[in-house]
Amino acid sequence: MSIDKDLQCREIITKAVCGKGRKFTHVSHNVTPPFAPTSILGAWIINNQFEAVHAGEGVEVVGTYDINIWYSYDRNTKTDVAKETVSYVELVPLSYLDKKHKSATAEVAAIATQEPNCVEASVSASGDSVVIRVEREFQVEMIAETKVCVVVCRNGCNDFDDKHVDFDDSADGDFEDLDAELLEDELD
Repeated sequence: MSIDKDLQCREIITKAVCGKGRKFTHVSHNVTPPFAPTSILGAWIINNQFEAVHAGEGVEVVGTYDINIWYSYDRNTKTDVAKETVSYVELVPLSYLDKKHKSATAEVAAIATQEPNCVEASVSASGDSVVIRVEREFQVEMIAETKVCVVVCRNGCNDFDDKHVDFDDSADGDFEDLDAELLEDELD
């Protein structure tokens, strides 16, 4: 392969996504209401708040949410709602990591691709508390400075000066032949 004498390479330092990760988790919580529950009438999770923190080759998602349990007690003759705030720390490993990034400039971000959700609530075997099963999923990114190599033309970019090239972007494109799944995979 021959290299054009008019081309040279330059390294550019830029901010880029240098790491990505995703983690799906099932967790269980025990909530002890003021009265021994007879049955569970409903359970839901609200007020999920979190932040992302850089942690080695991963990202920690640190947050809290409120668990609300509507339950009956006193042999199904009375009802109440038990509320408890739960703290969590979820370490999300980076499945992709550019080792050449400058960690001093790293910023991390997280989104909840699945908000914490109660998938099961049952009275514990002892009968004095409620066992809540929760599923949640987070996607994280690490953005940092890194080097990229670009090819530079020594004589400038005059390739288009002597040629008429029509870059008409106002034409109605025919997008029916595009593969939507391929586009979605590229965006992920």
